[in-house]
Amino acid sequence: MADENKLQIDDDWKSEAAAEKERLTKSVEEKPPRGLPEADFSGLINMLAMQAMVGLGGVAGPDGRQIPPNPDIAKHHIDLLDVLETKTKGNLEPQEKQLLDTALHQLRLAYVEAVRGPAMAPGSESPQA
Repeated sequence: MADENKLQIDDDWKSEAAAEKERLTKSVEEKPPRGLPEADFSGLINMLAMQAMVGLGGVAGPDGRQIPPNPDIAKHHIDLLDVLETKTKGNLEPQEKQLLDTALHQLRLAYVEAVRGPAMAPGSESPQA
């Protein structure tokens, strides 16, 4: 009789384990992604543009302090965006092309300003030395 109880306990345990496995499998399948955005072209552009901004010194670090500029890093990421522009010419949706064009334009202006210093406003006189 003890053997019969043992078999019943084993069968119950197996069925409970199988049911738990099904519940866990369902919950894993139903979970939304872990907060990462969808991998797409605009995400790639934004990632490269953000790295260029970091290189230009336009971003604060996790501790709140300004990250020192590194023009070489900024230029590298701007050049990568330029490569994407060249390689994808004629193959982008209008929104993607506009995003890439805008990012490149703004980053190039920011890079020139960072390397040469702020541009003088039109009509202003040059400082006397």
